[in-house]
Amino acid sequence: MADAGGMRNGMHTDRERCVRAVQSKDARFDGWFFTAVLTTRIYCRPSCPVVPPKSANMTFFPSAAACQQAGFRACKRCRPDTSPGSPEWNQRADLVARAMRLIADGVVDREGVPGLAARLGYSTRQIERQLLAELGAGPLALARAQRAQTARLLIETTALPMAEIAFAAGFSSIRTFNDTVREVFALSPSELRGRLPKNTVITPGSLSLRLPFRAPLNPENLFGHLAATAVPGVEEWRDGAFRRTLRLPYGHGIAALTPGTDHIACRLTLSDMRDLPVAISRCRRMLDLDADPVAIDDQLRTDPVLAPLVDKAPGRRVPRTVDEAEFALRAVLGQQVSTAAARTHAARLVTAHGEPVEDPEGGLTHLFPEPEALAALDPETLALPRTRRTTFTTLVSQLADRTLHLGVESDWEESRARLLSLPGFGPWTVDVIAMRALGDPDAFLPTDLGIRRAAQELGLPSTPAALTARAATWRPWRAYAVQYLWATDSHPINFLPV
Repeated sequence: MADAGGMRNGMHTDRERCVRAVQSKDARFDGWFFTAVLTTRIYCRPSCPVVPPKSANMTFFPSAAACQQAGFRACKRCRPDTSPGSPEWNQRADLVARAMRLIADGVVDREGVPGLAARLGYSTRQIERQLLAELGAGPLALARAQRAQTARLLIETTALPMAEIAFAAGFSSIRTFNDTVREVFALSPSELRGRLPKNTVITPGSLSLRLPFRAPLNPENLFGHLAATAVPGVEEWRDGAFRRTLRLPYGHGIAALTPGTDHIACRLTLSDMRDLPVAISRCRRMLDLDADPVAIDDQLRTDPVLAPLVDKAPGRRVPRTVDEAEFALRAVLGQQVSTAAARTHAARLVTAHGEPVEDPEGGLTHLFPEPEALAALDPETLALPRTRRTTFTTLVSQLADRTLHLGVESDWEESRARLLSLPGFGPWTVDVIAMRALGDPDAFLPTDLGIRRAAQELGLPSTPAALTARAATWRPWRAYAVQYLWATDSHPINFLPV
């Protein structure tokens, strides 16, 4: 068995380790690297079920885009273009990681490479050079690979005409769409659709997808947290699924996410199909599906106090968000109040300022209001203490005028510093935003009441300074340690709703 611990950027250059992973068909490495077969000109994920090729015929790439750029076609058995994303992009805050998060969010398709560069504050040449060096492909090639995957999803899950699929997937012409699909998958669009089983049911107006992840995944704290803190009208738990509205670049949508043993069932209803890749990316990010639970849990098990918690329920994820600004606003509303009170405050805000949506299948009624929509609200209408009103309105103002920007491309430390400079923002609020909105895997909450209570029960230091010192061995995964510590409590966030 190949070693899953200690995996880091550039694994595709470690030929011996890659060969071992392929020969053992180890699914934990899917998305870390891709195997291209020189004799067949096909590329696969490491866990491909076919007989592994001879090691002399294998070459390795860091991305599907790099494989495609080198002239390899996607395997029809293992569908490597649908592998979980590399954990690297969610555990790092450097330029390449931030660029990859933006590309996944569709920025290159909407704003081009100059738009990507402008958001990151670098020149297009610098970004292209760094992406090429690390991923073997530039931003245009990476975006093209994403368009190809989106096209495949639409071909296989909708009854849309091919011309509409080409437009929705982001292609500039039908010819480019046809050529790309044929080049990447060695099948024409109509042949891809023709390969579907005869009993395939396609529901008009919605898409049913499978979101892959690296096992294990413990759904209890992940879905339990999202359901227990759900804002009425925006989020709900219904019929075994977490459902929520999505504000997207071209329109809006509703996502229904159901936990499964080997995938998350995802049903999307979108007002504009061009938003499909962004909706998928944001759902994956909210559920932390690109994490590497084996590497995380192995590190946390080195602490004898955490080891029994990890062994009891491995694979805990960090419940995140689909909208960073929304989460920051909700974090302020939740300062020093119960979960129920925080939901009530947020629901009032949604009813008064949110954008209405229709949901024939459930009880969702609104999109969470954008900061711009909240900029003119009367602070006196907020049922909050005066100091918290000031905190909330200051945050709204800075988000609305872009003095403060929270997004997938945010530099974690810079965002922390900006948040700490605002009135009413202490370490707890800043770190819960860093953990759940910005995605910092090492964010830590030593002042959190639930964490301090768990620490005391487990015999860990309970004062913030001492606990922070003790937690040094948990780095860089302290946000995941928080999930295991929270899980020692009987709070509803730790259990799937019945």
